[in-house]
Amino acid sequence: MSKKALIITDGTESIQNIARLISDALKGFNVKLCSGENFEGTDLLPADVFFLGCEKPNPPSFDYLEKMLSHINLASRKCGVFSVTEKPLKYLCDIVKDCEADLGSTLHVVSEKIPVPELNKWVKGIIS
Repeated sequence: MSKKALIITDGTESIQNIARLISDALKGFNVKLCSGENFEGTDLLPADVFFLGCEKPNPPSFDYLEKMLSHINLASRKCGVFSVTEKPLKYLCDIVKDCEADLGSTLHVVSEKIPVPELNKWVKGIIS
């Protein structure tokens, strides 16, 4: 049975582009990409690892995700957060705190050209 990964984004173009590259790096995983608007709690429960990405802190599409993460325990799950600026990274780390997921290092993509080798190394660090 293959491992499952979930990538939840705010749906912005820059974050979607990063999410696709993360998905490509997750070799051997069954990956589901979804936006915060389409996220359902049943998407997260079977995931072995999950990734969260947004362009700005507190996107309205993450309201349900925030509420859910504050009420469940995901201590055995690995999590990675990513963004194109610093403020959303702090926000994402904060919303993951209550669920006690195993939060790895953050990924801050600072340029339009995403460094794929760096991204692949980051993904491996999260899933290992």
